[in-house]
Amino acid sequence: MKKIHQKIVGFDVITPEKQTELDHQAEQARSTDIVQMHEAVQRPEVLMGSTYKIKTPLSEHALYVTINDMVLNEGTEHEVRRPYEIFINSKNMEHFQWVVALTLLISAVFRKGGDINFIVDELRAVFDPQGGYFKRGGKFMPSLVAEIGEVIETHLTSIGLIEPVEMSEHQKKLIAEKREQYEALKSSTKTNQNNSDFPADAQLCNKCLTKAAIMMDGCLTCLNCGESKCG
Repeated sequence: MKKIHQKIVGFDVITPEKQTELDHQAEQARSTDIVQMHEAVQRPEVLMGSTYKIKTPLSEHALYVTINDMVLNEGTEHEVRRPYEIFINSKNMEHFQWVVALTLLISAVFRKGGDINFIVDELRAVFDPQGGYFKRGGKFMPSLVAEIGEVIETHLTSIGLIEPVEMSEHQKKLIAEKREQYEALKSSTKTNQNNSDFPADAQLCNKCLTKAAIMMDGCLTCLNCGESKCG
């Protein structure tokens, strides 16, 4: 039995609803213990990872990009998956030095925490002075570094750190209509021989860098991303 030495000035009955509210307040108080990614976070024994293949016309050997992730606050409502490190491997040793340097720097940025989406924009803005190349499907890559940036963007999107940009229903309908009209117009002339999902004579879209822009009714419209000069 606990003896009360002070004057009682008030009391409250703990109902189930009140207890739920108190539990919620306690959970909020514990939220300060949420683990964020930072340089001092220790690497666990096992990390989850994904490997992406990059095959360019610049080399007969492919590059394999592996990104390993760490799961923070596992089992709680604050659980989040963050990239921890990146590795790039290839039989081609021509780019060995700068590839190793790039992976070390990117891994260091991953472990620093915070907003890391800027990495994608920085890498995709790198242009090869000798010219870029077209990927399978007709998408233009200004450099190998830019394609590595695209791989990182794909990975960050898959784990929820980048929100995918989706076209509106109006854009989808416009693309479908334009494509149907264009293919009907060209069906009796050329056949598609560029190993692409888009017309062989499509132009390069300045927005998504894919050879998917067609001219219809005096309006240049991209069949890949929906970019249109006509609004």
